[in-house]
Amino acid sequence: MPDRLQRHFPLFPLGVVALPSEIVPLHIFEERYKLMIEECLRRHTQFGIVWLADDGLRDVGCAVEITEVLERMDDGRINLLTRGTRPFRVVERDERLPYPAGTIEFLPDRDEESDAATAELARELYADLVDAATDNRPEAVELSTMTAYEMAATVDFGLEAKQGLLDLRSENARLRLVSRLFRAAMKRIEFVTRAQARARSNGKVRFT
Repeated sequence: MPDRLQRHFPLFPLGVVALPSEIVPLHIFEERYKLMIEECLRRHTQFGIVWLADDGLRDVGCAVEITEVLERMDDGRINLLTRGTRPFRVVERDERLPYPAGTIEFLPDRDEESDAATAELARELYADLVDAATDNRPEAVELSTMTAYEMAATVDFGLEAKQGLLDLRSENARLRLVSRLFRAAMKRIEFVTRAQARARSNGKVRFT
């Protein structure tokens, strides 16, 4: 079996999309997932979050590692923090374990040259967005090494957009996609700012 294939990999179908490097808090309350988490903690292994969309379970998910157990409750429920590590594709479901699992294939990016101009533009747009939303612009040194995943992990995009990023096997393509997403988010911030200013004047919003 190739190294990037893993059998019996625990899977957690959820109404969320996790990205590599993203911190994802989870509340574990179903018995089968309590068992799954305890097994991962005991063996120091990862599990996969897969988006359970309205039209079904997506094929591509993100492996996560448990970074911190925040709380254990008397009835066995667990609050914990996880961090996304790398994308995978579900090759085959495994129904033999007491929790969802399957054979998965980790998905490396294709070989390509990095597009410096694309990366620079994406990082500049990201910095502008963070500055507009928080009044705190990222430091240039920190910004210079951020990947598309790392930037997107800090912005509340829709699930379809996040899944689109997870499906791409090219960092250049992901950078182009996040640039479009950052521009759209900036336009929404600018509209809200104009609407608030207009509301303070006469209560009417001008759309032009």
